[in-house]
Amino acid sequence: MASFSTALSGLKADTTAIDVVGNNLANLNTTGFKASAVSFQDLVTQSIGAGLGATQVGFGVGIPITLRQFTQGAIQSTGGPLDAAIQGDGFFVVKSANATEYTRGGSFEVDTNGDLTTASGQFVQGWTAVNGVLDTNGPVGNITVPTGTLAAPVATTTLSAGLNLDASAAAGTTFSTSLQVYDSLGVAHIATLSFTKTGTANQWTYSGSIPATDTTSPSTPVTGTLTFDANGNLVTPAATDPQPVISAPGLADGANDLNITWNLWSANGATPDITQYAQTSASSAQAQNGSAAANLVSVGLANGGIVLAQYSDGTQVAVGQMALAVIRNPASLIAAGESNYLPSALTALPAIGVPGSGGRGTVLGGSVEGSTVDIATQFTNLIVYQRAYEANAHVVTTVDQLSQDTIALKQQ
Repeated sequence: MASFSTALSGLKADTTAIDVVGNNLANLNTTGFKASAVSFQDLVTQSIGAGLGATQVGFGVGIPITLRQFTQGAIQSTGGPLDAAIQGDGFFVVKSANATEYTRGGSFEVDTNGDLTTASGQFVQGWTAVNGVLDTNGPVGNITVPTGTLAAPVATTTLSAGLNLDASAAAGTTFSTSLQVYDSLGVAHIATLSFTKTGTANQWTYSGSIPATDTTSPSTPVTGTLTFDANGNLVTPAATDPQPVISAPGLADGANDLNITWNLWSANGATPDITQYAQTSASSAQAQNGSAAANLVSVGLANGGIVLAQYSDGTQVAVGQMALAVIRNPASLIAAGESNYLPSALTALPAIGVPGSGGRGTVLGGSVEGSTVDIATQFTNLIVYQRAYEANAHVVTTVDQLSQDTIALKQQ
């Protein structure tokens, strides 16, 4: 009787299906896990008699096909500085000693060498900034962050001050403001900006200087005249005119000479930083592009997969960029454990690039993607497969009883 083999194929198929459900439920809380579905398929049938297919009996069910479903998992905020989740298509690219793998799991850490890795030690692939420049056009490699290092000081080369000078002030009225600037050794100096109302309407003189005590030889302040129109807008110096330069040669600490351009206009030259209205003279904004040496405080992943290093002076520097790979047929990937996947012979060539480009999803920092396992669906499938297994087992016992009856007939 073919019923034995038919029922046994059903038992084997249902066992495989229950194994798949068990694996799904076991990974209910696995970060980045994608649930698998089971697809059953029947075996070839045989025709009985001379009816040319009028009577067909199948040989049972084949080994089920498992289909991993790469649907979007729920984004869970963790607050972890090195956690990342993918919203949309794509995979993080990780590399071990033996192979390049792909994962949706986003729990990363930094090893003792400063390399960004998975929890199991695989290197996350992307681009690392070189001399402060992040080039995403080159090949991907390990992302290395500057752990335990100092950020070199940056000498101030430009400064600006947004302020208003009181149009109703009497001649001889002065106003001063100051801001901190830095030399090439990271030593701070005070740049003082002073203004004096002249006897001419809508006109002020200005002076910019570094304290003489900071230099080995006296430095001459930069001076000039500001002229405003009847609406309080700066007329001269114009945006196209040379801007004043505050110089401090021969610094006492041995740093390079300071030559700081004082920008009186916005970066695009559209609006002046200094106005003259009948309001109390006051500074509203200051800016300069220098910084002192700073200690590395922390490293984190920002939205977009950018690796940011935060220093003790509050500055943040992009030191790396994570890469994403998009694969046209992800269902062909082979699970390699640890939420990683390996390409199979049927897998399309992964296209690696910057998140948010070329159909790749975006990366959300401080979050992870949850498992796509739905517990209600899995429990329903478990009951169905259990009932199917019991039904096939009943077929086996029935056929066995029929066999015993047949043997008994022969013995009579």
